[in-house]
Amino acid sequence: MSISQVISQTACAPHQHSTCGVCCCSVLLQMLMDLGKPTYEEDFERHFLAAAADFYAKEAQEFISTCNAPDYMRKAEKRLAEEVERVKNYLDESTEPKITRVAENELISAQMKALVEMEGSGLVPLLIDDAYEDLGRMYSLFKRVDDGLSLLKTVMGSHIKEQGKTLVNDPEKTKDPVEYVQALLEMRDKYENTISRAFNDDKSFRNTLNQSFETFINQQQRSPEFISLFIDDRLRKGLKGASEGDVEVVLDKVMALFRYLQEKDVFEKYYKQHLAKRLLSGRTVSDDAERNMLVKLKTECGYQFTSKLESMFTDIKTSRDMMADFKARLAEKGEELPLDLSVQVLTTGSWPTQSSSKCVLPRELEAACKSFQDFYLTAHSGRRLSWQTNMGTADLKAAFNGGREKHEITVSTYQMVILLLFNDAEELSYREVAEATEIPPADLKRSLQSLACAKGKNVLRKEPMSKEVEETDKFSFNDAFTSKLYKIKIGTVSAQKEGEVEKQETRHKVEEDRKPQIEAAIVRIMKARKRLDHNSVVSEVTRQLAARFLPNPAVIKKRIESLIEREFLERDPTDRKVYVYLA
Repeated sequence: MSISQVISQTACAPHQHSTCGVCCCSVLLQMLMDLGKPTYEEDFERHFLAAAADFYAKEAQEFISTCNAPDYMRKAEKRLAEEVERVKNYLDESTEPKITRVAENELISAQMKALVEMEGSGLVPLLIDDAYEDLGRMYSLFKRVDDGLSLLKTVMGSHIKEQGKTLVNDPEKTKDPVEYVQALLEMRDKYENTISRAFNDDKSFRNTLNQSFETFINQQQRSPEFISLFIDDRLRKGLKGASEGDVEVVLDKVMALFRYLQEKDVFEKYYKQHLAKRLLSGRTVSDDAERNMLVKLKTECGYQFTSKLESMFTDIKTSRDMMADFKARLAEKGEELPLDLSVQVLTTGSWPTQSSSKCVLPRELEAACKSFQDFYLTAHSGRRLSWQTNMGTADLKAAFNGGREKHEITVSTYQMVILLLFNDAEELSYREVAEATEIPPADLKRSLQSLACAKGKNVLRKEPMSKEVEETDKFSFNDAFTSKLYKIKIGTVSAQKEGEVEKQETRHKVEEDRKPQIEAAIVRIMKARKRLDHNSVVSEVTRQLAARFLPNPAVIKKRIESLIEREFLERDPTDRKVYVYLA
């Protein structure tokens, strides 16, 4: 046998697991190394690496056709460890990186796409099953080769986007905003756990998770509203009895979803509405939790985002102090109101108030309101009070079953006005109630519906009985009403998902609010740059406003046209696509 044949067989021996071959290999390799490194590399290492590549290419094909992905990865991991051990036992240490690269190329690089896409056991099934050990092994193996982690991130990102798209477009999920956001949080928790437990807390995988969530969460136009409703639910009742630490965890998780929103100004609009209802009804689980949420929003978006929200808290505190002064003044004069009045004075512009709705108040309440108004205007001359009867609540004492059963009922101001009519009348038609109260028709129908149609809270009877209120209906006091609870809340002020009409109104208000912000950004940019082409203006405006919303290029163009008409800007006479700032 020639020396070259012995060397060739020796090169193959380690991968054929021949004891005789391995012994021969050890002796021969020692001889070659004694002759010098060039001889070792040329006469042995080159043949050894070629034989190993051929061996692993065939073995990889065998494994991939007979094993599932986790089993394949275990075998590959074992082979890589064997090569390291082999070098330690009888090869020159300089061979280790070379043979390792050969094994990685054949066992991982050449098969990684097939492994990731393997039906029933590839990356996606492992993600679905939270197979952290197998996912961790895949991460470790793929990290060793070029583009290995990129492939994992691409497939994981596509899977998350697909799963998320299904979730945000699921009619069953979007029926309930709280369930919708809870599903988003659970989904994010799942992949956060995967990244921390299987992917070595790799920041690049976390970036992929964030980009994927941002993509699909903004495909559902109502995501800003639903996230605000989820926070509202948690701050009204969902966190009752929770520790400060638990509250912090929930709010931090919700803030993670908030960061994905591209229309943060839409969220702000809804959050202000929901916060107003919580503050005015006194139905917040904790002032500390409310302020904690405010701090998080301020940290994320800046003072401008939360300035009006903070003003709402200030108004509530000021109103408490003012009511204490008012009652003290009444006591000094020896006057007493026929009812317990509590007024909250809200700063116009800070609260989502509506135009003042007309409503005929009971005489006793009208007199009490007049007394407070005189007190307030004496202390603050020049100011004007506008009563927001659509935002108030009232506690009434009511007797049923011939006076044998008594309850305390919490209702809206509109519902109170309606109920008090039945102290003097046995039965009233819808039109008679409308004439006596002058409550706007839409609000009147909603109020009557909650008083007469809500199961277990129907303190009024409606004829004919149906779920909807019609103008031909008649109403009477339900003396047979009974409840195990002494205190009953009917139609309490709580946030509900907007209907289609209200959604369009909110969207219109948001679009109108954006116009001055876009114009202000254009003026700031042009004042600093003096001359700028159209595409650069659009790009810079988008960049400046991205923290609040993504402006539509067509809207930016319209605002530029408006500024040109008002002579803030002009077009360059030689290039119509270039704008010039007019000082």
